[in-house]
Amino acid sequence: MINYPNDLDLRRLVRFSAEDGTIWLAEHRMVLLHTGALAGLRKELLNSVGLEHARRVLTRMGYESGVRDAELAKKLRAGQSVVDAFVVGPQLHMLEGIVKVTPLAIDMDVKAGRFYGEFQWDNSWEAESHVKEFGPQKDPVCWMLLGYASGYTTTFMGRFILFKETQCVACGDPHCHIVGKPVEEWPDAAQHTVYYEADSIVSRLLELRTQVDALRSSLDQQRQVENLIGSSPPFRRACDLVEKAAKTNVTVLLTGETGVGKERFARALHDMSKRADRPFVAVNCAALPHDLVESELFGVEKGAFTGAHATRAGKFERAEGGTLFLDEIGELPLAAQAKILRVLQEGEIERLGDDQTRKVNVRIVAATNVELQRAVKDGRFRADLYYRLNVYPIEIPPLRERALDIPPLVNAMIEKFNAMHGKRVAGITDKAMKALKAYQWPGNVRELENMIERGIILAPADGWIELEHLFPSLGEAEMRSIGIGEQGILTEARPLEQERLCDAIMGSGMSLDDIESMLLREAVERSDGNLAGAARMLGLTRPQLTYRLKRNQDHAPDKE
Repeated sequence: MINYPNDLDLRRLVRFSAEDGTIWLAEHRMVLLHTGALAGLRKELLNSVGLEHARRVLTRMGYESGVRDAELAKKLRAGQSVVDAFVVGPQLHMLEGIVKVTPLAIDMDVKAGRFYGEFQWDNSWEAESHVKEFGPQKDPVCWMLLGYASGYTTTFMGRFILFKETQCVACGDPHCHIVGKPVEEWPDAAQHTVYYEADSIVSRLLELRTQVDALRSSLDQQRQVENLIGSSPPFRRACDLVEKAAKTNVTVLLTGETGVGKERFARALHDMSKRADRPFVAVNCAALPHDLVESELFGVEKGAFTGAHATRAGKFERAEGGTLFLDEIGELPLAAQAKILRVLQEGEIERLGDDQTRKVNVRIVAATNVELQRAVKDGRFRADLYYRLNVYPIEIPPLRERALDIPPLVNAMIEKFNAMHGKRVAGITDKAMKALKAYQWPGNVRELENMIERGIILAPADGWIELEHLFPSLGEAEMRSIGIGEQGILTEARPLEQERLCDAIMGSGMSLDDIESMLLREAVERSDGNLAGAARMLGLTRPQLTYRLKRNQDHAPDKE
């Protein structure tokens, strides 16, 4: 029989946070469920889809849980022996209240791919619940537990390890007993691997649900705007305004904080309009030098100024028939504002250095992150141009007001950067996602995109993006400030410094009396023999210090 290493490192990973209704195992969110509720779900599955399909669903559910725990195990005890690292899984299974696991035999070599394991299970919630609902069984029934063992070991070993339950309490055996080895070493593997495959009934149900959702969506006329990801109410209101504007030629003013995605909204507006097959030209007005603004927007004739060696069309002419997106329009000089007003009113431009007017057919979409009304009052923006642009304003909500949209945005960004960097990550941990939802996002979607790209780069291949990958420059205290707290630890919550101190003391091998004597002597030495000062240093009264010094002296061993 194999002895487990101390599981204190695992217990410290489990935290309860009653204030926000969450439980954490490292960076993954957990839940506490009554076994009666799980038994009820199990019963409903068996009664509705039958034993074979219910077993498949439950096995796959356990397999996924094992995969998550194995990813944690490989990190947690990376510097220890392979067996000590592997038994994190059985220890976690016990800590999670699933079953008592006793390792009987483990023979493993990760590099060579060799594995053989035998384990005894006691107090299996699955066996107890099944017998309670359906009575004694002919065949083993710990399907979720078996799936967990296979998923955990497969992920740990890097090859498919199949476990079989050879004894089960539900069949009248005194214990549940499982054996695991590589799938190709089981002559009857095909009879068991079928339960790890996708369930055809579930797939058909999901397909049917997708069709129903699509029909319901069309009936409700809630078409998702292409390239715009989100379903939160403020985001949907902005998308609805874009859809309505796309059917017209109205000038649109997009407002919102920097990084909210104003250009993406402008492109979506263009793509949904009748101008979609014509050019979309974007101009960042804040990036244009003031002395070149007019030539860039309206074009220039040869010889109009020093350095104008050739006639050149401006942005308005290049966007002919399409859409011109003027980002940060509030940064334009007043002279350029007057000419843009003329384009809006007359639909014509003049190139710099030319006296000929040219008709243009361009839809203007402007954007700004400054308050134009205040700019008008300050004399920095023309009032007549403001009123002309403000015919159809659309305010893009900041990311902090659309927390519901963060998960789909993150998933889309992960897919994008996986392809861009030729690297695959499995996703983002629950704890990291919670931090993203709690963060205030001063840089909005642009900041989120930069953060996810950094996470992709820092996360291990095929691993998970964790909190430290998203906020690599933050310390633990700063991590807590963005919503990931220490509340609810199974033992009394304490600062990290105290935790390290306790580890050092426990690892020293000193007894409690030795530690007390050491502290008393150190306090007296640091106070230069002043007992009153030493007592204050230790938070004691002088009589209390005197008593402890005498007691330690009396108990000290005689030196010969």
